[in-house]
Amino acid sequence: MNWITKIIKAGEKIKSAIHKRATKEDIANSDWTSCCKGPILKKDLAENLWVCPEPDCNKHHRIKPKQRFDIFFGKNNYEIFKTPIPKDDPLNWTDSKSYKDRLKTARKKTGLDCGMMVVSGTINNIKITAVASDFDFLGASMAAAEGEAFLYGIQHAIENQTPFLCISAGGGMRMMESLISLSQMTRTTLAINELKKNNLPYLVCLTDPTAGGITASYAMLGDIHIAEPGALIAFAGARVIRGTVKEELPDGFQKSEYVEKTGFVDLIVERKDLSEKIGTLLSILLKKNSVISTEQNETTKNTQSLSKVAS
Repeated sequence: MNWITKIIKAGEKIKSAIHKRATKEDIANSDWTSCCKGPILKKDLAENLWVCPEPDCNKHHRIKPKQRFDIFFGKNNYEIFKTPIPKDDPLNWTDSKSYKDRLKTARKKTGLDCGMMVVSGTINNIKITAVASDFDFLGASMAAAEGEAFLYGIQHAIENQTPFLCISAGGGMRMMESLISLSQMTRTTLAINELKKNNLPYLVCLTDPTAGGITASYAMLGDIHIAEPGALIAFAGARVIRGTVKEELPDGFQKSEYVEKTGFVDLIVERKDLSEKIGTLLSILLKKNSVISTEQNETTKNTQSLSKVAS
């Protein structure tokens, strides 16, 4: 091999290295991520609760359940429950790879047994049972294991007489489990009805993205619906709707701000304010707010005075 050939081959290697695309794994393991103005260090984003610091952007990046609960309750200031796990792959599903392999990869990636984490913590001296979904676990889709986790959380709330907070995310039901997956819509709905029969508040915080059968079941059954800014909240995709109605859709269609205007969301709350806002709402709903307690006492005294006068 002469020197000219060596130079050409070396140039090709350099060119190949420059143009080599980073894999999803490379990006996930990198210290950097991207937002409105390009690359941003993950540690800088983490210091701002994984929200873009640019005022014109304010994007609320997707985060994991543990990160959410660390922000909401305080770092490790909550109890994580081990929830029941039904048999993997009940239908022996295989497409480009087996469902069992997909579950194995998801568990390794997230450190969770299923796509939901159930915890118990305290806000404003009020005990709360909460559940959050991990989008990195097969798109936070619902299957039998997630249904069991949700029901476990509801049962814990009823037995311990606590409010229940659902932090929703996900693209819908997991079709690798077919009707077993779809039945979780019914099961979670019935569980929420039991919670409400016990006069316990059910609050939902909708995060990006909440879609499909999740929106069509437990994510839209709350006593109060809160959403993070800019979250996608939908049933069918915008392209499907556009193709069906044959019309252009409004700007920001299916974003939380638009959904609030149409009455499906009560409040839009930034991540930094979520804990305080939910604590206040629960204090009011459970009549633990000092102002409400005072008014209630005054009403009781007035009623007793009227009774004495009447007698």
